[in-house]
Amino acid sequence: MYSSYGELCTEVYDLSKPLGYSVGDVEFYLERLSNIKGKVLEVGCGSGRVLIPLLRAGIDIEGLDNSAAMMDSCRRRCDELNLAATLYNNEMQNFSLTKKYDAIIIPGGSFQLIEGREQAITTLKHLHSYLTPGGRLIMDLFIPTDLNVHFTSTRTWNTANHEVIILEERRTEVNILEQRIVSLLKYEKWKEGNLIQTEL
Repeated sequence: MYSSYGELCTEVYDLSKPLGYSVGDVEFYLERLSNIKGKVLEVGCGSGRVLIPLLRAGIDIEGLDNSAAMMDSCRRRCDELNLAATLYNNEMQNFSLTKKYDAIIIPGGSFQLIEGREQAITTLKHLHSYLTPGGRLIMDLFIPTDLNVHFTSTRTWNTANHEVIILEERRTEVNILEQRIVSLLKYEKWKEGNLIQTEL
């Protein structure tokens, strides 16, 4: 029953952060990558919120994500825009590719989904091995400010098919020493009073 960035999560992501949505990060990466001549890899590219604008700007960028549902959404969006995108469905800490990159980017705090310091260091070393000499790793990190272990929230979205998606978030752990916050996210899709899909 548990999944990681499945169909419902992807649908909510696309509804809440449609193509073109930016918190300044799309512009940031466009500026930082403007002088890169070789290939770029976006790790944790999701459904293409950052990758697609960079592709449209002429940056030679490829994407990698561990969610098949996110990859499907990204491919569909690229097809709709007649963009040729090279996408890899794999984990950021142990993917295997045959090429190296002048830059690797990780927008949206996705690096912070890595669990534990040891695995984070292993991932950084792995990413470094895929950079050309002088290549750059650029990523967003954020410092959580809400450390309330009892945090809960409920959000809803309406779909084009007259469905309602409800997301309930309940925080289950805050460990300041180990720098870990764990939350349970429950997605439910309803139509005409009937629960038609759920995801944890």
